[in-house]
Amino acid sequence: MSRDEIRVVAAVIEQDGRYLITQRNAAAVLPLLWEFPGGRVEPGESDEEALIREVRGRIGIDVVIDGKIGEHHHTYSHYDVHLTMYACTIEDGIHPRPVNVNDLRWVRSAELRDYEFPPADENTMDKLLGLMSN
Repeated sequence: MSRDEIRVVAAVIEQDGRYLITQRNAAAVLPLLWEFPGGRVEPGESDEEALIREVRGRIGIDVVIDGKIGEHHHTYSHYDVHLTMYACTIEDGIHPRPVNVNDLRWVRSAELRDYEFPPADENTMDKLLGLMSN
């Protein structure tokens, strides 16, 4: 029996030393956990197309993708997740809002550990915290 693998993309958006995180809706898989904005890559879609679509759908803004930060494969009990994270920016004066998420916050890298992230995201946090600590 083959396992399903889900491709997921996430935007790491930094402004003034803070990073944007979003809280999943109460009815979502892994409800109310925090994550970088993004979501599932649909069949036939590039990572970049999915990232722009998912971020717009979740926080109502467009991002500029600056480059890939890293990838991680995580095995859950019933499926696998392949998570690719991208450094992104938003234009000055553009303000994200919770469109299809429960909440959003701008936090410093040192504060990221104060929020509960899904296991697939947790496994990338040490690498991300190292990259963000400068």
